[in-house]
Amino acid sequence: MSASSSAMESDLENPTEEHRMLRQMVRDFAREVVEPQADEHDRSATLNVPLMRRLGELGLLGVTVPSEHGGAGMDAVAAVIVHHELAKSDPGFTLAYLAHAMLFVNNFFHAGNDEQRARYLPKVLSGEWIGAMGMTEPTSGTDVLGMKTFARRDGDRYILKGRKALITNAPEAQIFLVYATIEGRVTTFVVERGFPGFSTDEKTPKMGMRGSTMSELLFDDCVVPAWNVLGQEGGGIRNMMRNLELERLTLAAMSLGIADRCLEIMIQYAGERRSFGKPIAEHGQIQRYIAESYAKTEAARALIYAVARNVSPERRNRLGTDAAKLFAAPVGKEVADNAMQVLGGWGYCTEYKVERFFRDAKLLEIGGGTLESHQKNITRELIGRIS
Repeated sequence: MSASSSAMESDLENPTEEHRMLRQMVRDFAREVVEPQADEHDRSATLNVPLMRRLGELGLLGVTVPSEHGGAGMDAVAAVIVHHELAKSDPGFTLAYLAHAMLFVNNFFHAGNDEQRARYLPKVLSGEWIGAMGMTEPTSGTDVLGMKTFARRDGDRYILKGRKALITNAPEAQIFLVYATIEGRVTTFVVERGFPGFSTDEKTPKMGMRGSTMSELLFDDCVVPAWNVLGQEGGGIRNMMRNLELERLTLAAMSLGIADRCLEIMIQYAGERRSFGKPIAEHGQIQRYIAESYAKTEAARALIYAVARNVSPERRNRLGTDAAKLFAAPVGKEVADNAMQVLGGWGYCTEYKVERFFRDAKLLEIGGGTLESHQKNITRELIGRIS
């Protein structure tokens, strides 16, 4: 093994040269293309659909899809890298990317058959069609088995009835991966926007992540062809659980991106801003904000990238992914809060971006599983190991 390859393998964030090149590409794209549009789309609460299609041109919409099927053929570490770097500029847009590339594309590929892949993959890998995933309902989120959306077989089709709520990308998406029950068994369906009986409601206003949109999905005796069942009847829980691990890991990576950016902003400001005749970085309280933010960000980085190396379609790591998101999500919010405190009134204003990152960070303690759900999952698994 050469000295250079050995050094690369010891690089926590870039275990291979391919990962390093991916990071540089996404970092440059984020700075040059994503950053300039972020504030505008936050203000207008709109998804930049053309920008999503540019990610398709870069091959990022299928980062975890094998190359023989048109994807980039990369791993969970690569998925983490993309979300980490994009979130440094625009967490809202990154959330829309996650909903498309992870919640729809990755889940669809691994659960679908060759006929379904041939029909839909080209459109979602290019970004011609935006994808979304419908699991959460008005009265059930983490309690998946409490969902009320159901389907019944009617010859060579299924009839879906119910509602999904808080669905990212719903206003723009042309295709949806939807969970519903058939006689109590959770099943996954692929629903096109044009299917009879399907519609989306008005956009749901929200506090942060405004560069992505969300709304309800409405199924009023929605007609879905039988061949649009993803996997098999009753196989929805398996599809869901396999994909949730990658979802939680990439959401954790978004928190890391927020923390990295806010730490950078507060360090720069503390070195330049003076009070009482010296840079504010020389005041003990400011030093505490910076030092604790740095330490927690580095701890989150180590956990996220270590877990990412042990996640794949064949390798489950529920304990690790729950732990990564449980730890990283509050770190993103805390570092954004610390940055706002260091910047004082300027942090509360829009110029330094911190207020946007602070608003965006909160969602990561809720979406993809609440902090409380991660605590429950981790405790249950640890207790199970000694039973």
